[in-house]
Amino acid sequence: MKSLRMFGGIMLGVLMLSTAFVGIASAQQYPTVSNLTPFSAQTDFMSLPGYLRYVSYQQSQQWLTYTEATRIVQQQKGE
Repeated sequence: MKSLRMFGGIMLGVLMLSTAFVGIASAQQYPTVSNLTPFSAQTDFMSLPGYLRYVSYQQSQQWLTYTEATRIVQQQKGE
């Protein structure tokens, strides 16, 4: 019975640690675009949210929504 409790405690610990690592691994890092000039050659003549969407898609093969990209750019600018 004591070994069963110990095994359960170990399994619970492993489960908690794996959950923590999944949260860290799923955190997305977006490229910084707030220091670029919108609608210039730097951004391939796109807006900053549009360029962020494009660059993010190149990295992850998943599109950000324009609203989400706008929010990320505003966060990068500190607004």
